[in-house]
Amino acid sequence: MADQTNEPQAGGAAPESAPNGGATPPPGGGGGGGGGTPAASFGGERGERGDRRGGFGGRGGGRGPRRQRDDFGDKEGSDLTEKVVFINRSSKVVKGGRRFSFSALVVVGDKKGKVGIGLGKAGEVADAIRKGGEDAKQRMIPISLVNTTIPHEVLSEFGGARVLLRPASPGTGIIAGKTVRDVVESVGVKDILSKSLGSKNAANVAKATLKALQGLRLREEIYKGRGLTLRPAKVKADGAAAPAATQS
Repeated sequence: MADQTNEPQAGGAAPESAPNGGATPPPGGGGGGGGGTPAASFGGERGERGDRRGGFGGRGGGRGPRRQRDDFGDKEGSDLTEKVVFINRSSKVVKGGRRFSFSALVVVGDKKGKVGIGLGKAGEVADAIRKGGEDAKQRMIPISLVNTTIPHEVLSEFGGARVLLRPASPGTGIIAGKTVRDVVESVGVKDILSKSLGSKNAANVAKATLKALQGLRLREEIYKGRGLTLRPAKVKADGAAAPAATQS
């Protein structure tokens, strides 16, 4: 039997068999393993990009620490509460069209017996609210309170609005509409009964409520105005104290 030998082809040497199943690798060495120069350079560039993203808070490294927000509020009057009662828009017809302006009714209080109402007007809503708050802070007045309610019943009128306020027992809460509620909450009242009997105009109702609160007086103030002095309270049989007044 004759030996079969691989004769070299004309013009070159016989190709060597590839180790991976006889497949000849493409020129340039760019196999699927990424060992060639183009794949290696692309992989390296991608790796550097990924590292750069991760270092600056990208997907690889996660989000950085949050920045702290600046406090733009009034630090001196930080304990004051500001509530917008009503915003009115008015328009004026000019040659080029209509020009709008806004007015804001703002209530400011410290919930410790002081409250004020202010009105601000401007071409923008934010400016009107800011002006109203500044005006209300300058108009704050003290109010006489007894614990979490008012000392006595009072009825007040302002324009076409009539507001009735009555003291309530602890735990009753604020029984009032939106406008009256904003005013009495700002002054620090937690238990009260109220009724709006006249106009529903927010400005008049708020001013009538403030006028009613201004008319409140404590027992000591009334006795002092009449020239009387309070004697030490006498304890009744059921344990209740009954204050007495004497002529000075």
